[in-house]
Amino acid sequence: MNEIEHLADLLSSARAGIAFTGAGISTESGIPDFRSPGGVWSKHKPVRYDDFVALRSERVRYWEMRQQMYREYATAKPNDGHKAIARLEEMGHLVAVVTQNIDGLHQEAGSRHVLEVHGSDRMVACIACGKEWTPPEVLARVEAGDDAPDCDECGAPLKSKTISFGQAMPQDVMAEAMQLSCEADVYMSLGSSLVVEPAASLPRMAKHNGATLVIINKTETPLDGMADLIIREPIGETMRAVMQRCDG
Repeated sequence: MNEIEHLADLLSSARAGIAFTGAGISTESGIPDFRSPGGVWSKHKPVRYDDFVALRSERVRYWEMRQQMYREYATAKPNDGHKAIARLEEMGHLVAVVTQNIDGLHQEAGSRHVLEVHGSDRMVACIACGKEWTPPEVLARVEAGDDAPDCDECGAPLKSKTISFGQAMPQDVMAEAMQLSCEADVYMSLGSSLVVEPAASLPRMAKHNGATLVIINKTETPLDGMADLIIREPIGETMRAVMQRCDG
């Protein structure tokens, strides 16, 4: 049995499967990995949350970076990897997507149960009162010269609804992700280096609770030694071939 057949068989029999996704699934949609050469963090030092709150200069720098990132997202569309995951959920083989990505492409592909452990770049919110705006609304203000926009209700800074360095993870999302990971029968990690904690501990948790662990990633990960199946091929190509068997 080859890798594609093996994965198709695993997914076809799954009833509580989880797809765990990292930057590698979205690079195939044209969104650079933040950490890769050419990614935003190779050009700019990340803004820590405490600095964002305390220093206007850091908020200005934050929104300069955000402008670049939103331009990259503007034309990105779900690829065959995103679409396959949505289809597997529709078929009843996956119960959720746990993603480290902030681009919203899983929802755009049709996935309904998406746990965004690092937040979402699809909305902007006031860090104090929680009032929300769409990114284009806030970017229009930035481009018009409001280089560190504040809330028009309470005056506190506006920030993308993503989790910055030094900012607390969303407890409710992480709690649900942990619960579903413990209950998973198949745990498929796609495009994640599995080094960013605490999210990277979820596949390990699933394996320790009896799940079959699948890793699809172009490079080695710290969890390769405990994986039941490792595939080094491109995600879109792999999942397209898998779905031909699952849908067939």
